[in-house]
Amino acid sequence: MIGFLGAQLYLWSVLASLVLFALFVRRVMGVRLGMVRTLVAAATGATLGPAIVVGLLPPPPEAATGDPELLLYTALMSVVVLVVAMFTLAAVEMLVPDGSLPGPVTAARELRSWLRRTGRYLRIVRVLARHGLVRFLRDGRQGARTPEQRRALARSLRRALEDAGVTFVKLGQQLSTRRDLLPPEFVAELSHLQDDAGPLAWAAVETVLTAELGAPPSDVFTSIDRDPLASASVAQVHAARTRDGRDVVVKVQRPGIASQVARDLDILDRLARTLTARTAWARHLNLGDLVRGFSAALTEELDFRIERDNIATVAAGLEASAATRIAVPEPHPQWCTARVLVMERMAGTPLGAAQAVLGRLGQDERRAVADELLRVVADQIVRHGVFHVDLHPGNLLVADDGALAMLDLGSVGRLGTASRSAVARLLVALADGSSTAVTDALLEVVSRPETVDETRVEQEVGEILAQHVGAGPTRTAPAVAALFRLVARHRLGVPAQVAAAFRTLATLEGTLDVLAGGYDLVEGARRYAKDQAGAAIAPAEIRRTVETELHTLLPVLRRLPRRVDRIADAMEHGRLRVNARLLADPDDRRFLTRLWHQALLTLLASTAGLMSVVLFAVAPGPPVSDDVGVYHVLGVGLLAGCLILVMRLLVVFFRGAHDD
Repeated sequence: MIGFLGAQLYLWSVLASLVLFALFVRRVMGVRLGMVRTLVAAATGATLGPAIVVGLLPPPPEAATGDPELLLYTALMSVVVLVVAMFTLAAVEMLVPDGSLPGPVTAARELRSWLRRTGRYLRIVRVLARHGLVRFLRDGRQGARTPEQRRALARSLRRALEDAGVTFVKLGQQLSTRRDLLPPEFVAELSHLQDDAGPLAWAAVETVLTAELGAPPSDVFTSIDRDPLASASVAQVHAARTRDGRDVVVKVQRPGIASQVARDLDILDRLARTLTARTAWARHLNLGDLVRGFSAALTEELDFRIERDNIATVAAGLEASAATRIAVPEPHPQWCTARVLVMERMAGTPLGAAQAVLGRLGQDERRAVADELLRVVADQIVRHGVFHVDLHPGNLLVADDGALAMLDLGSVGRLGTASRSAVARLLVALADGSSTAVTDALLEVVSRPETVDETRVEQEVGEILAQHVGAGPTRTAPAVAALFRLVARHRLGVPAQVAAAFRTLATLEGTLDVLAGGYDLVEGARRYAKDQAGAAIAPAEIRRTVETELHTLLPVLRRLPRRVDRIADAMEHGRLRVNARLLADPDDRRFLTRLWHQALLTLLASTAGLMSVVLFAVAPGPPVSDDVGVYHVLGVGLLAGCLILVMRLLVVFFRGAHDD
C-alpha cells in the first residue's frame, strides 16, 4: 500500500513538474501557444535533453552537492533541456501551426460533415462524368471553340445541373441572366432550366404547418386545399381560407431543403475556390464572387420572412409611385415564419395564359396598363432601389378589369443611391441614342480595369446603338445583350445587382409585348425620362431639393465664418501650422513595434552567438574546475541565450506567416 502511494505521489510530482516546466517554456518563447503542444515539447526536452548531455559529455562527477563542476553540469543540462523543448515547439509550429488542428469534439463533427460532403461530391462527379464535363475541372476551353460545340456543351451543362438538384438548377438560372459573363449559346440553353418538382405529400405539408404555426392547419384555417396550386423544388403553394373568410395562399417550404441547400452551397464554395485556382475559365468568370453572391441570394430566398418584408417594401414603392392598376398580395404577418408564408390570394389569370382577358380590353387600355407597369418598374430601379428581378409573364396576374398583380418576391434586386443614379443616367443615354453619353454612363456603372480603350468602347457602343436603337421599333433585349458582350470583351466587371436591373428590363420587354403587342420599351423609357425631368424642375420638387440641401449645409455654413476668422488670424500673426499625425493608426504602430522587436532580437541573437564563438576560441580563461574555465561557462551561457532568441524568432516568424 505504501509502495502504491509512493508511486502515485511520484507520478503526480512528475506531472506537476512537467506542467510547470511547460508553462516556463511557453513564457520563455514569448508567444502564447497551445497547452497540448507545449506539454509535448516539454516532455520531449525532458527526455532528449539529458540523453544529449550524457552522450556528449562524460558522466557527472561523484562529488558533494556544492561541487562547482556538478553545479555547472546541472546548469548545462537544464539549458539543453530548455533549448530542446523550444526547438521542438518551433519545429511543431513550423509543420503544424497553432490552431490549424481542431479539438476532439470539433474533429469528430467535421469528420461526419466531411463524410456527408464526400458522398455528395462523388454524386456530383458522377453527374459531370455522365454528361462529359469532368475534363472542364482541369481545362475549361477544350472542345468549345465553335458555336456548334458551345451549344452542345451548353446542353450537357443544363442536363447536368438538372440532375445535380435544386441548388445547381438555381445556379444555372442565375447564370442564364449574366450575358456579360457567358456566351449567348449558354445563356439561351440555361434559360430553359425548369424549377419544377413533384407535389409533396399532404402529411409532410401538415407536419411543417403544425410545427411553424403552433397548431394543426385545421385549427388555423377554415379550409385548406390538400392539392397544391403549384409545386417547385423549394416550396409548394396551397389555397386556403381564413377564419374571417379571406381567401389566402399558403407557401410551405419542403422539409429538409434548407440543410440540403446549405450543404450544396458549401460544396459550391469549395469547388469555386478549387476551380479558380486551377482553371482559366473560372478566373475569367470570377467564379468565387459569383458563387458567394448566389449563396447569399438563395439563403435569403429560403427565409420566407424576408419575402414577407420584400412584399411590404415593394407595396410601399407602389404607393409612392401612385400605381392604380398594379398591386402585390398582402401578407398576413401573424402566420408568416421562416418556412411558411401566408398571403392574400390575388384574383386573375397568369399573363402568359390571359389572351382571352386581354382580348376583352381595348388596345389603348392595354397600352395604358403597359405604360404604368414600365413606370412602376423604372421607379423601383431608379427611385426606390428595390425591384422585382424576374418579372416574366408567369409572375404577373391579370384581373378581368386589366389590373396586374406581381407574384414571387422571394428574391429582389437592391441598388444603392450611387448605383441607382448611374443606372438612371445609362437608361436616359440609351433612350437618347448618344454614344458618348452611353459610354460615359456605362464606364461609371461597371468596375474598370487599370487600362480601358475608351475610344474603342465608344466606337463599339455607337455601332450597337446604330443597330438596335435606330429608327423604327427598338428591341431592348438584343441591345442589352450586345452591351453585355461588349463589357465581356473589354474585361469590364458588372456588379451583380446592376446586371439584375438590366435583366429585369430585358425580361420586362417580353412581358410588355405580351401585354400590349408591339410595345416599344425604349420609346416608353423616353416618355418616362421626360416625365421625370419635368417633375424634377417642378416648383414643389425644386423647393424640396433646396430645403434638403440647406438642411445638410446649414451646420457647415454656421461654423464657416468662425473657422475662416481663426485661419485668417493665425496667418496674420504667423501661427498657421499644418499638423500631420504620423502612425496615427494603432495597427501601424503595432506593426512597427513588432518589427523593431524582431530586429532587436535578431541583433541580440547574432551578437550572443558571435561572442560565444569568440569566448570558445580564447578559452579556457580563469579556471573554475580542473577542466572548465570561465570562458567556457560564459560561452555556453551566451550560446544558450543565442539559441533561445533564435527559437523565439522562428516561432514568431512561422506564426506571422500562418496569420498572413
